[in-house]
Amino acid sequence: MTAAAPARTPVAAPVRRVGAAAVVCLGLFMLGLDLTVLNVAVPDLQGGLDTSTAQVQWIVDGYALVLGGTVLAVGAFTDAWGRRRSFVCGVAVCAGASLGGAVAAEPWQVIAARCTMGAGAALLMPATLAVIHHLFPEAQLRSRAIAAWAAVGGMGGLCGPVIGGWLVEHFSWRAAFWINLPLAAVIIVLALLLVPESHARRRAGFDVPGAALSAAGLLVLVWSITESPHRGWTSPAALTGFAAAALLLAAFVRRQLHAPAPMLPLSLLRVPAIGVAAAALALMSFAMFGALFVLTLYLQGVLGFSPWQAGVRTLPLPAGLALGAVCAVPVRARLGGRVPVVGGLALVTAGFAILATTTPDSDYPHCAAFQLVAGVGAGLVAAAATESVMGSVATERAGLGSAINDATRQVGSALGVAVQGSLLAAVFTSRLSASLIDLHAPAPVAAAARHSMLSVPAQAMRLPGPLRNSVLAAARRAFTDAMTLTAVVAGVVTLLTAAAAARWLGRPDRPHGAPSDGRARLRGPQPVPREEERPAL
Repeated sequence: MTAAAPARTPVAAPVRRVGAAAVVCLGLFMLGLDLTVLNVAVPDLQGGLDTSTAQVQWIVDGYALVLGGTVLAVGAFTDAWGRRRSFVCGVAVCAGASLGGAVAAEPWQVIAARCTMGAGAALLMPATLAVIHHLFPEAQLRSRAIAAWAAVGGMGGLCGPVIGGWLVEHFSWRAAFWINLPLAAVIIVLALLLVPESHARRRAGFDVPGAALSAAGLLVLVWSITESPHRGWTSPAALTGFAAAALLLAAFVRRQLHAPAPMLPLSLLRVPAIGVAAAALALMSFAMFGALFVLTLYLQGVLGFSPWQAGVRTLPLPAGLALGAVCAVPVRARLGGRVPVVGGLALVTAGFAILATTTPDSDYPHCAAFQLVAGVGAGLVAAAATESVMGSVATERAGLGSAINDATRQVGSALGVAVQGSLLAAVFTSRLSASLIDLHAPAPVAAAARHSMLSVPAQAMRLPGPLRNSVLAAARRAFTDAMTLTAVVAGVVTLLTAAAAARWLGRPDRPHGAPSDGRARLRGPQPVPREEERPAL
């Protein structure tokens, strides 16, 4: 028997491991920032490039569409190709596409840049959690790292309107692209220095047909969700899109059932710690990202804040999310994974109950209370449910586990913005149009109400004093009514999700990192990793 090769040096130094985890979290922050940074730059972008409404929608949503549609397939590929390699390449693609967006002279060039950034984000995102899973085989340390991951990722997306508003007011919409270049350069250098490379220990053949079917099905599904509010939920395009998505995803399921080496073993989703936790993440994202979209409109259109001022006033949401993610670690260690998921969803529901009591006379403190309560709940759910998913997959499947987590959140987020935004617009337009008829308002005001919620105040300011005040009061009342209805819908969704999680997520996990029932069924007793299987630089 030949002498064993020297084992690679494990990543045991706490500083090196923390540094590597901080690098991938910084990459995730950039990803979340890019997801929402242009949301408040729409007026400046329309003025700079003379874009149509449809083009603006694709500029804002193209990133999330490509990310949500391809992340599942790319996550499975990441395990075989290399997690650090995927992470670095994803950051580099985002940086190159950002440069293209910053110097773009035509709307289609900006759309292409945003879609390419989404492809880079799909490479980057699953690798972040997979690297953390690889760096921290110890359950307690992994829980803390995942809590930090959830907090940083949420803060990136939720701080996007703040940073975007500041950039627009001091520079232009192009600065939202330029900001990525120095950030990406720092991330790439630090990743090459600190993050260890890792692969799946057992490399099976990559399921190319399964990856193609999942990417096509999810792309069509996210496109249909994004387009339906504008084209109509029962329009031929929307119905065709949903039907095509159903057929493609059904073909994907069939492929996974019969493939010798499936990309996504469907048995994973039957484990409550994975399937139920992923569903909780998706529906929590549905509620919270839809609410963030509604909130930015409320702060600007009703309370009258500028983009920068509105962005600053959404900071209680990421602050609450970070607090909830930090609290999830001791709660999960003492009481198991079900308690923070169910309790977090209950807090999110309570936050929406606060938002549903908004009246036309409510001011910002009412809005801030919703953000704090719901944010803490969302942080609890994000950290605990993510740890439930990642703690239930073997190390060689870490990229796929991360992709399941990411894909469900992205689809839930897209659906939340589409459904809540569509409901908000329909109720607002209906209520305000009826009020404008009673007030005998001029035709331009009625047209503005049908075109955009934010354009009504500008039109109203051209009216005589008494009529102007009446129109503004009617618009405020109509928007408040519409927002409270979306809050009720989101609250019902999170309440039902909490009940389902309490029923099906299983008994509380054994404390101090002992494997849950679902994890034991999936993986069996876990041996101590051999030295050569541990993370190494």
